[in-house]
Amino acid sequence: MYDLRVLRDDLDMLRDRLGPRGKDVAWEDLRRLTEDRRARTVQVEDLRHQLKKGSEEVARLKRDKQPAEDAMAAMKALGETIKGYEEQLRLVEEQLAHVALRMPNLPHSSVPEGQDAADNVEVRRWGTPPSLSGPAQSHWDLGEALGILDFDRAVRMAKARFAVLTGMGARLERALINYMLDMHTTQHGYREVLPPLLVNRAAMTGTGQLPKFEDDLFQLRDEELFLIPTAEVPVTNLHREEFLAEETLPVRYTAYTPCFRREAGSYGKDTRGLIRLHQFNKVELVVFTKAEHSYEELERLTAHAEAILQGLGLHYRVITLCRGDMGFSAAKTYDIEVWLPSQKVFREISSCSNFEAFQARRANIRWRPKAGKKDVKSEFVHTLNGSGLAVGRTLVAILENYQQPDGTVSIPPALQPYMGGLERIRKE
Repeated sequence: MYDLRVLRDDLDMLRDRLGPRGKDVAWEDLRRLTEDRRARTVQVEDLRHQLKKGSEEVARLKRDKQPAEDAMAAMKALGETIKGYEEQLRLVEEQLAHVALRMPNLPHSSVPEGQDAADNVEVRRWGTPPSLSGPAQSHWDLGEALGILDFDRAVRMAKARFAVLTGMGARLERALINYMLDMHTTQHGYREVLPPLLVNRAAMTGTGQLPKFEDDLFQLRDEELFLIPTAEVPVTNLHREEFLAEETLPVRYTAYTPCFRREAGSYGKDTRGLIRLHQFNKVELVVFTKAEHSYEELERLTAHAEAILQGLGLHYRVITLCRGDMGFSAAKTYDIEVWLPSQKVFREISSCSNFEAFQARRANIRWRPKAGKKDVKSEFVHTLNGSGLAVGRTLVAILENYQQPDGTVSIPPALQPYMGGLERIRKE
């Protein structure tokens, strides 16, 4: 959500800077509604001023023991008129919010131009692909052969795009969650949070999932609650409608949660395996900071997500998303992509973004200056988040990169303490 003054005074600038990113914005409706709101606001304020003056006159007449009935009746009628105009103003503001909440964030000046993923820019790579003695098997073939992945039973109990992990598969998933949380809390300085998995409409709106992406969310039938698509939603909303003390910033949280997505626009994509499920586990990183520190925090957060992959010995690359491929709420995004031998491609395993004040303005999250700083005004915080990491996709990468010629899978040394010292997954 943008400041209403910016929408009113700098709409052409916003349209120009958003470019193709703003192709779905109803620009003419926005212009009409901002002008209508301004005119109606002036009208209401003028009438309120008249009511104040009239009320003062009524008080004077009563004080001077003069007839005040006509003046009182006029003020009562004026009050009713104001109520009508205020209701009209409220309706215009609702329409304006309906359009403005669908406006994506402005990209940072360092974000490359481009229309889609083909225009993303590689920043760096780490590690090398594994040397496998034969053709790489897919993670779904490996998992089913080892007896740790079951897609058929998941379809039977739910539908497509669900999976059951059993035995060492379930334990490996749990090991990854604990490994990630332990590293982020003990080495990277994040505070762990275990948030609700159901949130209300205001929470979804605050982080930018609503109203634009309602079709991609799972909603309860009888209540205005949604299953979270990512822990970013509840964790960012920890401080909705709050002031954070300047001396506490930056505030850094990590959270493990299951996540739920309809994958509404993914028909025909990744129909096999664990890459694109309706339910998946993820460890999330969320940061609240001041504007002047947010881009160094983005580099820091991205490095923390990378550290998980480095600890697991997995080959990956980091790319900067171009303007056309970036998410709705982000001002700048780095995607981390891990190497999958069976497909001979890099696949996204983490997306690390700076939202600047975009989410904070929608959720009304500000920071309060230290005591004594009378010349410093309160401002919106900048929010950031990133996957640290997507757990299922990390499991996919381990199965494929650590597969052995005999069909077993080696366990990375960093995970072995979480697996009871087990060094290899064999057929159960």
